[in-house]
Amino acid sequence: MSARRAGTEISSARVLAYKVIRATFERGAHAEVAFRETAGEGELEGRERAQAQRLSYGAIQRRGTSDAAIEHLAERSPRLLDPPVLAGLRLGLFEILFADATPDYAAVDQAVELVKEAGAAHASGLVNAVLRRAARERDELTARLLGDDSTPERAATAHSAPLWLAQMWWEELGPDAARSLLAACNEPAEVALRANLLRGAQGGVMEELGQAGIAAQAAEGTWPLGAREEIVIDGRVGEALAGLVAAGSLTPQSRGSAAVVEVLDPQPAEHVLDLCAGPGTKTGQIAARMGDRGETISVELDPARAAEVATQAQRLGLRSVTVVEADATEMEMASGFDRVLLDAPCSDLGALASRPDARWRKSPRGIERLAAVQHRLLVRAAAALRPGGVLVYATCTISRRENEDQIATLLEASAAGDAPSLAVEDLSVRAPALAAPHDPRCLLLRPDRDRTTGFFICRMRRDDGGR
Repeated sequence: MSARRAGTEISSARVLAYKVIRATFERGAHAEVAFRETAGEGELEGRERAQAQRLSYGAIQRRGTSDAAIEHLAERSPRLLDPPVLAGLRLGLFEILFADATPDYAAVDQAVELVKEAGAAHASGLVNAVLRRAARERDELTARLLGDDSTPERAATAHSAPLWLAQMWWEELGPDAARSLLAACNEPAEVALRANLLRGAQGGVMEELGQAGIAAQAAEGTWPLGAREEIVIDGRVGEALAGLVAAGSLTPQSRGSAAVVEVLDPQPAEHVLDLCAGPGTKTGQIAARMGDRGETISVELDPARAAEVATQAQRLGLRSVTVVEADATEMEMASGFDRVLLDAPCSDLGALASRPDARWRKSPRGIERLAAVQHRLLVRAAAALRPGGVLVYATCTISRRENEDQIATLLEASAAGDAPSLAVEDLSVRAPALAAPHDPRCLLLRPDRDRTTGFFICRMRRDDGGR
């Protein structure tokens, strides 16, 4: 899977990376899907495949910084460049500025040849000039682009984030937390998995991982981050890991995600509702926590994700899970559940480190649309509780509009008689360091501070009767 032009061979890894970058920004493809599909067209394996993934994901993630460099070096807006030219420059600049293992001449020459192969030979001189200047002026350019994150505008460039996101975090969390969060979006995500409690404690599967040469340790952290099922992988992930996942002994799940069910605290023989359940990660954790006794009803609108919930339950050997394919905002909702989990559709701003293109797909308008759906779901979730039942509202985002403001709006609806009477439980009593900034009774897990997926978690109890 390589290309030649004018006697110069382009590495297979760069051909693949270039295609993924173009598919992401020109066709709107999700980077992970584009990589998987494009890699499947060739025969890249092992080191070359890993290099292609690093280059494509890195260039996509660092688009904001690279585009600022292009505007400075080419003295024109990136929007004025032909798409294949822009893709070549983004790839070349990522290699020059962020990939230490790549010699400058290789990054320049390969990018030029890729642009030629794409039918944009007329711009090869521009690509060559911009990248050579970037290599020549790297120290000055790095200081210019990365050395100052003192304002939202500069932080957006330095950490390669949309300006609106930097401004929002600046306003909601303060400059220090905003800078720290933005920086964490470019750090590798922690590799964590959940052991299947139905097959024994985490120690057994950790022993299997150790025998396979995979360094693993029990998850640590203040409550609720150190869930007893969670395992953190340190270093390389071997083939044995995939086998244990396929066999149902392990499930990929971040410590932040597992913390949501830790707060829900389902008990054996209870009747539990998991709204918006796809792809079933928390459904499986809930049912396993209950010893596969009782019933977990999992509702998911998207047919493919509903199928994933059923597949997860089957893989884990669960019999207490019932999957309902329906729109939770409109379906006939049963009542009397002991516990309800609403892990709501959200802007996913707490998971940007693991999704290279996600930051470029989000917008304030999208947050507003999601907030309207979240409120409807919350009212429905509250109505499904029995008196004294527990509702946990969670999102994997860091956005006041989707988090603390939703709780305030739900309580207003409750006071007006449009939702059952609810009391917010003060989770900060057990985890004061994790208290959410705008409602300290709730928790806000942060990727920078807690080294896991960012999650907002609020626990409420229906208090109009019952225990």
